[in-house]
Amino acid sequence: MCLIVVAFNAHPDYPLIIAGNRDEFHSRPSKEAHWWPDRSDIVGGRDLLAGGTWLALHRGGRFAAVTNFRDAEQKSAKLRSRGHLVTGFLKNKSRPQDYLNTIGESEYAGFNLLAADRGQLGYLSNRGGGLRDLPVGIYGLSNATLDTPWEKVERTKAALLALIDADTINATSLLRLLGDREKGPVDQAESGRLPFATAHAITAPFIVLPDYGTRCSSIVIADSEGQWRFVERRFDPTGRITGESEFSFRVGENDL
Repeated sequence: MCLIVVAFNAHPDYPLIIAGNRDEFHSRPSKEAHWWPDRSDIVGGRDLLAGGTWLALHRGGRFAAVTNFRDAEQKSAKLRSRGHLVTGFLKNKSRPQDYLNTIGESEYAGFNLLAADRGQLGYLSNRGGGLRDLPVGIYGLSNATLDTPWEKVERTKAALLALIDADTINATSLLRLLGDREKGPVDQAESGRLPFATAHAITAPFIVLPDYGTRCSSIVIADSEGQWRFVERRFDPTGRITGESEFSFRVGENDL
């Protein structure tokens, strides 16, 4: 994921609301969201290059998502794929904070990881964000540490808060929120490493570029009765919708 906003216990009916855009090179092979044949209790997309995922859910009421950290450090072939940070959480029964404490941060390139169950939301970054047990609130994450005040992060958090205040939380309103293609201020475009047109394009919540951009938008809504809904909408390099999938399940009292 490259943009994700989370409302944790900030709505009386929905203890967990998640909206995120996955930005990636269009040439990187991946599979759309599905119940995994090798782990039938996990639903999410899958990276076919490294085998991990950017966002996924466990039928027992667990969620995790990862974003890359944008920095100048060179990647090493010895580093593990960041997508396995998500699957690592979903494949075990640890509480979020307990799992995050086990991660060898130096084994991965820069990352931000969110992990949640029905009672806890945890965050870990190996680029200065540290390990945090997050209280009630609304959080935004892109390719810097949690709640770094990039304009697109602040704009999307504000839009989510407005939906909560208006009590209009649903898949349609959240997907519309993620479809914001308005670029940020020119001075937020990163200079030097990228051509200006590209640097400016990625300041938008929804990115449209020929080689790189928003590949899918994901919505997760968990209600107070234990019902979880997951919607993924997919796009081509021009930003046109190419498909949509929806999944739902109910978490029972005995589920982990």
